[in-house]
Amino acid sequence: MINKKEYGAAGIPDSFFARGTVPMTKEEIRVITLSKARLIPGLVVWDVGSGTGSISVEAARMTPGGMVYAVEKSSEGCRLTRENSLLFGVENIQVIMGEAPGALDGLPSPDRVIIGGSGGMLKSIIRSAQDRLNLGGRIVINAVTLDTLGSSLECLQGGWETEVIQVSISKAQVMGASRLMKAYNPVYVITAWRCGV
Repeated sequence: MINKKEYGAAGIPDSFFARGTVPMTKEEIRVITLSKARLIPGLVVWDVGSGTGSISVEAARMTPGGMVYAVEKSSEGCRLTRENSLLFGVENIQVIMGEAPGALDGLPSPDRVIIGGSGGMLKSIIRSAQDRLNLGGRIVINAVTLDTLGSSLECLQGGWETEVIQVSISKAQVMGASRLMKAYNPVYVITAWRCGV
């Protein structure tokens, strides 16, 4: 059995995390999201809509000497993020219970912003991130609907470079004596950074 505290590769298996009814970014999407964020030691990261904290935990492991602010409006999500932080032995996560963008007001300016959940406040959250993002910073947004994709791109005009990828994951499942592929909903990963930076 793998020691969870020593699991060093990106893409910690989903089954290793404490789970509840709160949404969790799945392993394969998490790996792509973190790669697009281009994390390095010492960064300040906002994980907005952190859910179970799976991205926060992996981001914290990739940014020693930095700090990850896991912003989540649900008490269960905050509890699970704390539990998963302990489970994986990461100490550079601060859980912020509250609804963004208001909950972002007192936080240090970020080097990276990862938006997984917005509670209908996506445009305001993106604007707050744009206003506060440090020089050379990046914003990564995971969207499961075309509406969220459209709103994100609408906000990221005028001075922003953007990249959009669409990720479709299927996993084999045993069905009787056979294996069939089960498709998951596609996810749009939007990455943004300032033009010329």
